[in-house]
Amino acid sequence: MKKYVFIVTDRNRNNLHVGLSTNITKTMSFYRTMPNLFFDAGQQLTRLVYFEELRDEESADFRFKAVNRFTRAQKERIIRGVNPEWIDLTIGLDYENILTTGFNVRPAAVWLS
Repeated sequence: MKKYVFIVTDRNRNNLHVGLSTNITKTMSFYRTMPNLFFDAGQQLTRLVYFEELRDEESADFRFKAVNRFTRAQKERIIRGVNPEWIDLTIGLDYENILTTGFNVRPAAVWLS
């Protein structure tokens, strides 16, 4: 089973959070809909800026623990290594999901006069 180690941040890049997930699309959806219990709206962790796909649970747990212990500077270095502009990568995940599952198109309404 695939597992993902990821880093999310807020829109101002003030907070970095390392996470581990089996379904990164669902996890990011949760982050976006999560109520503002811990942060105000500006600090909501909604931008996926880095992720790694790992094939087994043992290597994913090992990598998660390693990245979680990184200093902020080390986390920023690995983010900038693959995502120098810090763009939100969930857009690509949504696109990939559409390609693999197909469009969920609803028929257009027919207007009768």
